[in-house]
Amino acid sequence: MSTLTAPREHLRSGTARPPALFMDEVTKTYDGAHTALDRVSLEVARGTFLAVMGPSGSGKSTLLHCAAGLDDPTGGEVSIGGTRISGLSETKRTRVRRARVGFVFQSYNLLPSLTVEENLTLPLRLAGADADRRWLRHLVERVGIAELLHRRPAELSGGQQQRAAIARSLAARPAVVFADEPTGALDVDTAAEVLDLLRELVDEWEQTVVMVTHDPAAAARAHATCVMVDGRIDAYLPHPDAAELAQRLTTLGLR
Repeated sequence: MSTLTAPREHLRSGTARPPALFMDEVTKTYDGAHTALDRVSLEVARGTFLAVMGPSGSGKSTLLHCAAGLDDPTGGEVSIGGTRISGLSETKRTRVRRARVGFVFQSYNLLPSLTVEENLTLPLRLAGADADRRWLRHLVERVGIAELLHRRPAELSGGQQQRAAIARSLAARPAVVFADEPTGALDVDTAAEVLDLLRELVDEWEQTVVMVTHDPAAAARAHATCVMVDGRIDAYLPHPDAAELAQRLTTLGLR
């Protein structure tokens, strides 16, 4: 069994609250044969930035999908902020995702026909919730897009679109933000700015972020990194630097 417990110094609000993400003996098989996740156990404390790395087929994307409620595991338990989501119907998992989970993708996933402001509030509208205008105003100012709300995605740079996507992911104040290769489409300088922003949101707001990435430099911005191999967590590295991560990937034949 692979077990990861995020560094306890990042659980700044004490141990009374449940972790932001909890996975216990989670297994995912496809067609009754291929095992994408093999009894993975994972606990991520609130206010923690966790990176997930691994080769193609290692299970990192499946881990993200099961952890975020996009897919239901074959076995085991998944909870987000103390709410168990494994075993729920797709309809109920969708409700939990809308209330407790934020997403940031490599391709931004902003709807081109909507303005930035409309994109930010779309998840809330889909959930039937009213937008907290005071929170959204604070949010867009913090991520640096307050002057861009009436523009459409095509009028923004890649970095501005990703900042808008990050703001959208936080609009409902989720328990966890899942980021899937969030800097993959950005140049080096813009990627660094986005990673700095994610880290600051964790450190300043105690937001929890779980990020899948292939980039050792990106993973080094996190508090900890888990490396997946063959559907299991092969290693847990607290506070790794880019060189250490690159060396481990080289050892696994990934670089």
